[in-house]
Amino acid sequence: MPATIPYYDWTAHHADRRPSQRAIHDLHTGRTFTYRQLDERSRRLAAHLQGIGVGKPDRVALLAPNCPEFFELQFACGKIGSVMVPLNWRLTIPELDYILGDCAPKVLIHDATFRPQAQELKARCGIPHLLEIDIDRADSSYERAVMAANPTLAATALTHDDISTIMYTSGTTGHPKGAIITHGMTFWNAVNLGIPAMISPATVQLVVLPLFHTGGLNCYANPVLHAGGTILIMRTFEPGAALDHVSDPTLAITHFFGVPAPYQFMMQHPKFQGADLSRLRMAGVGGAPCALTILETWAARGVPLVQGYGMTETSPATTMLDAVDAIRKVGSAGKPLLHTEVRIVDEAGRDVPRGNIGELWTRGPNITPGYWNKPEATKSSFVGGWLKTGDAAREDDEGFIYIVDRWKDMYISGGENVYPAEVENVLFQLPQVADAAVIGVPNDRWGEVGKAVLVLKLGEALVEADVITHCLARLAKFKVPQSVTFVEALPRNATGKVLKRELRTQFVGTATPAIT
Repeated sequence: MPATIPYYDWTAHHADRRPSQRAIHDLHTGRTFTYRQLDERSRRLAAHLQGIGVGKPDRVALLAPNCPEFFELQFACGKIGSVMVPLNWRLTIPELDYILGDCAPKVLIHDATFRPQAQELKARCGIPHLLEIDIDRADSSYERAVMAANPTLAATALTHDDISTIMYTSGTTGHPKGAIITHGMTFWNAVNLGIPAMISPATVQLVVLPLFHTGGLNCYANPVLHAGGTILIMRTFEPGAALDHVSDPTLAITHFFGVPAPYQFMMQHPKFQGADLSRLRMAGVGGAPCALTILETWAARGVPLVQGYGMTETSPATTMLDAVDAIRKVGSAGKPLLHTEVRIVDEAGRDVPRGNIGELWTRGPNITPGYWNKPEATKSSFVGGWLKTGDAAREDDEGFIYIVDRWKDMYISGGENVYPAEVENVLFQLPQVADAAVIGVPNDRWGEVGKAVLVLKLGEALVEADVITHCLARLAKFKVPQSVTFVEALPRNATGKVLKRELRTQFVGTATPAIT
């Protein structure tokens, strides 16, 4: 996108046009914020950050469960040119240490429940400032900072090419990569998703996915705020409570988005059959292929689920399946969205015929310019402006896209991406281990979970429980293998690469990764 396209302040616009319209409702605390209040709090936070030396393009990290402060910080950063770094609170201290060392924030904003972690990370990473959110205290350091700051602010001029957010994704080399998200990417995602998802100022969305994840932040929360609608935030997802909220006529929820797991947990809950789903106009699902039984169960309740495909690097929407095709084209990720292009190519980068499998490439104004501090990873991810997704796909005779394999060996557990190389690095820390490989295997609850296949050094002994305990201390729980098998040797090709296709055949019964 040309650098001359300016970034416009969403909250300032809506504060002027619809000041009394409810923007955010925090269901955990009962707090509500109109667009006037959201804009004023964002301006005050921006002024405070400026006062302690934060400017363009300094980073501000946030470690918290779902809360309105995610959006206050996002829009505050947009007013002064700083960059939000949302942190996955499920990660361990060593994992967060690497991320914060990479992005070097000047401020770490954290929820009071993460006070010990924040203090340790401040010391380990040399972070100059902490701000604490405490929902039980009106005089928390975050609230004092916001209320003491002058709301009069000289905004910084920005363009669509300026960085809005850095979102860290699990890395194929054992370390996460910071995907750069620009203001333009966030805008074009709002356009791409807003139209087919029927988002308007009348939209009321229940937000249940974690806001450190692009699915929580951008499907559809940011598009809803862009349109002047309302988002209702659950601090953590609980299926019975979510069904209660959707059924509540006073909340009047019209939109919902989730990975398959929340839909599965809700439909298995005793309240599902009696829930009032009549006000839902749009229920989107993504992050992993959705099982037919989930689609059919929700469709039988009058709520066809709209599937889509995307990545953090695509902001995230790339393709979308219309609700009318949800059953007829089960398993499909749909067709490209309005301002997005998609190709399926062979190893030489040539388009493959329809029906053939190739790698999915995509380009458009919604695509990341690259990875923070990783020029080589950026260079290797693009060809002629096309982002190589690393996903194998095919297109049917009607132009519908199907994701059929994962070329990067990534598997999805409960909607969270897990890259085996990161887990294998931790397994190799065990002194008894000579060789290690991790694959995803089917799981009724989480879709897929990890299976570790280990080769021990001669004369060494190790049991499954010790391996899992070792991983729990060093990895987020969703990354920890749930089973361990010991073998004499791993299958390898002539170049020494582990043949995970053979491991899947041996332990799963199929060479292709599990589809949930």
